[in-house]
Amino acid sequence: MKTIFIPITKYLAPLVLLLFCSVPVLAKNIIVKKNGAVQTLQAALDMAHKNDRIIVTKGIYAGKQITVNKSVTIIGRKGAVLDGMGKYQIMVITADSVTVKNLTFRNVGVSYLDDNAAIKLKNVSHCRITNDTLENVFFGVYLLNTNHSIVSDNTITGNGRQEVSSGGGIHLHECNHITITGNHVIKSRDGIYFEFVDSSSIRNNVSEHNIRYGLHLMYSHHDSFSHNTFIDNRAGGVVMYSSFITMKHNHFRHNWGDNNDGLLLKELNDGIVEQNRFYKNSSAVYSEGSNRVKFDHNNFIQNGWAAKIMSNCTKNDFTKNNFIENSFDVSTSGSTNLNSFNGNYWSSYSGYDLDRDGIGDVPFHPVSLFSYMVNKHKPALILMHSLFIKFLNVAEKALPVLTPKNLIDNNPLMHKVEISV
Repeated sequence: MKTIFIPITKYLAPLVLLLFCSVPVLAKNIIVKKNGAVQTLQAALDMAHKNDRIIVTKGIYAGKQITVNKSVTIIGRKGAVLDGMGKYQIMVITADSVTVKNLTFRNVGVSYLDDNAAIKLKNVSHCRITNDTLENVFFGVYLLNTNHSIVSDNTITGNGRQEVSSGGGIHLHECNHITITGNHVIKSRDGIYFEFVDSSSIRNNVSEHNIRYGLHLMYSHHDSFSHNTFIDNRAGGVVMYSSFITMKHNHFRHNWGDNNDGLLLKELNDGIVEQNRFYKNSSAVYSEGSNRVKFDHNNFIQNGWAAKIMSNCTKNDFTKNNFIENSFDVSTSGSTNLNSFNGNYWSSYSGYDLDRDGIGDVPFHPVSLFSYMVNKHKPALILMHSLFIKFLNVAEKALPVLTPKNLIDNNPLMHKVEISV
């Protein structure tokens, strides 16, 4: 019988190669240190591979258009600063699955053509920007065509000079499935800005002392913002040309001044405004051209106007809200009303409840003649506490002539609604 020998060396090389390729390459740490082997973040990125960790140690490093084009994690140690020197955009992320955390970004250069940002994400997904400090920035975190990403627990301070020379703190354009949570944004043009952003969430943020708006949504749909605080902005929140927006458990306070609003709605369709607190705003809610918005279980306390609902708004419902010590509870721009107010508490209601069912026996007219006059002629505010105006308001309630006859609450509550905000 003939024995056949097969040379094993013929198959050994491919076998070894196959085994080598099946073993995962371990991610490594790359240390950036001022006097170390790797002295700049860009140098670390150039030598990095996918899933590597880059650790930036204490020191001030030049930040000039650093490009992150690999899926890496960048971590700053205490005192690690990237400085744009007032001239440059600092970091641009163009790879998916990048994490940037615990770094300080400082002094972003102003540019009206390039929208310079401390951190800009372009055409990426599954990125995370967390626990960073951004100081004296033009734009802070800028997301462009970015999906399924998180911006969380950052402190962002804009340059805060004037509207035309300031950018957004957290700025999104053409994004979806983004979570913005736990951030503190100060002195930007708009604290948080959404444009063409869908199916995203804004929660647990503080946006204050911004030049224009604490929150600004435009052309965005199926988004929610909840448990946020908007303080001392020209408007706390502005929602425009959008639909299916949910707003719950937010605080709008001290957005005070000429034409300052807690929440401004313009052409919003199918929204929910629920369990929010509006405290000491010039206007708590200003709504224009908005339809099918449900206002439920909100506190309107000590505002100039609690609700300015323009006559081009339809099918909006106000139910079980507290209107407490506002200068004007409701104002409108016309003599017709296509919205519903039913079962709210009004601190200015002086009716009675003979059957003690908790509902006033006399309907309440929340639009006073004087609020109608002021809406037409603001200088009339000087007459606010005059005896003549009180007589006019009483006469208008008895025989409505100018104010909408059907803008009434037929079931005014005798006691405040318990609301958890």
